[in-house]
Amino acid sequence: MALKGNLRDFSITQLFNLIHLARKTGLLTIQGASETAQVYFRDGKLSYAQIGQTPNDLATVLYRNRKLSANQVRILHERAKGMTDKELGLLLINAGYLTQKEILDSLQAHTLEVVRRLFTWVEGVFNFEPNVPPPDGKIPLRIDLQNLIIEGTRQLREWEQLQEEIPSLDMALKFTDRPGRNLRNLNLSVEEWRVISYVNPKNTLRQIAQATKMNELEIRRVVYALLQAGIVELVRPAGAIPAARTLPAAQKEQQRSLINRLIERIRSI
Repeated sequence: MALKGNLRDFSITQLFNLIHLARKTGLLTIQGASETAQVYFRDGKLSYAQIGQTPNDLATVLYRNRKLSANQVRILHERAKGMTDKELGLLLINAGYLTQKEILDSLQAHTLEVVRRLFTWVEGVFNFEPNVPPPDGKIPLRIDLQNLIIEGTRQLREWEQLQEEIPSLDMALKFTDRPGRNLRNLNLSVEEWRVISYVNPKNTLRQIAQATKMNELEIRRVVYALLQAGIVELVRPAGAIPAARTLPAAQKEQQRSLINRLIERIRSI
């Protein structure tokens, strides 16, 4: 029986921890706000991961990790068209272009980058199907989940803190009233500048997130940094309803009960 649930009740980190402890093999599919992720496991270890339609063929992954030039990738895509990643990997090793270690290290770095993106997902639904192997032709890995779980737990704590600081995305922003401030002299990131361009009491954080294509964690991170720097302040748009900071006790108890049921189900499949 497949395991299904919602990320609001069961986090990515909790899912990974259960799969790791139960040494499960299978496919975890996560439908996020705008993309779908597929993560494959073998005996509780990370084997392969993909988000959306982002190109992840071996040649492209090696190019991103600076193991191949753009021209080499173009030639491979033309002359090795139809080859699987396994076949292409053997070709590159036998031709002396790369070692097996260089290929596996590049694939591992790419897979870890994909999974780290998932730790920013706080909305979506998931489905775990046991005993589903990675796609044919892909090079499977065996990445231990312990360090990833620790990293994900840190991000979960950050998310909880950001929720406390910014409990509702239905708030708006306005610039603080500080004479002499020149925005051009500020050393901001690209994401922070993008948010700055939408600062207006008429624009809610939710609208800014949609316009800048950020998820809930990302928009809260950026806004929190701007708040701490004293550049902006939160204001409530006219007619907005205050959001509750904490769950009622009964709802918290229901959530714990749901998590316990999910734990028992994933252990039994």
